[in-house]
Parts: sequence; structure tokens; C-alpha cells
Amino acid sequence: MEDPSVLARRLILAATRMDGAYYYFARHSGVPENQLALFYALSDGKPHSQKEICEDWLIPKTTINTVVKEQVAAGHLTLRAGEGREKIICLTEAGRAYAQKTVSALCAAERAAAEQVVAKHGAGFVAAMEDFAAALWREYEACLQQTKE
Repeated sequence: MEDPSVLARRLILAATRMDGAYYYFARHSGVPENQLALFYALSDGKPHSQKEICEDWLIPKTTINTVVKEQVAAGHLTLRAGEGREKIICLTEAGRAYAQKTVSALCAAERAAAEQVVAKHGAGFVAAMEDFAAALWREYEACLQQTKE
């Protein structure tokens, strides 16, 4: 069995390369990275709060707030009241068209890559990556807790 620290480094490098692919896609598409992430998150057709997007996509609240304000001004988004002070982000018709145009090539690349990897490794690779991400967060939190003590 390969050394777990070597496996972890390989996995982190792969994750970094995936993040880099999104960065390069955004850069070459002329869409700011955080704007791309916002429209990607909203492209699933479900309502999302700013808080949810910040937590799910690990984007600072102030950043999402700025991008949302810019896109409301551009006519791509509207905001409606959610629970408490939360605002629900909604795509306008123009926003749906923009989101489709913005993320369609990215989603096509993801589908093609997923098909290749599933054909080679099976669909279990996704659950394994999710498990690793959850375990990594738990270990980071434990490590941070120890440094506070």
C-alpha cells in the first residue's frame, strides 16, 4: 500500500489542478472567478441564499455580496426575502440566459471528464472524494482546536 501521506499529497495536487482548471476557464472566458462560481451555483435552477453560496462554495460573504450587487445592477439577478435577514438570489430571464452562456461549456467539459473517469474507476470515486473532503475538514478543525488550547 502506498504511504498515506504520499496519497494525500497526490489527492491535494489533483484538487489544486481542478481548482486551476476553473480559474483558467474563468480567465479565458473573460468572467471573474467569483462571478463564474455564483452563476455556476445558480445554474442548478434552485433558489439559493447568499449565506448558502458562501458556505457551499467557500467564498467570503463580502465577495458574494459585491458580485450579487453587480449582477442585480446588470439585470441578471433579483433578491427576495428569505428567512430572517437572508436574501434569496433569483435569476432573471436575462440572468438565466447569461448563466447558460457562461457555464454551458464548463458543464460540458465536466460531463465529458466525469464520463471518462467513471468509465475507468466507477462512480465510487465521487463518494471517495467527498469522504476525503469531509475527513480533511474534520482533521483541520481538530488541528485548529488543538492550537487554541
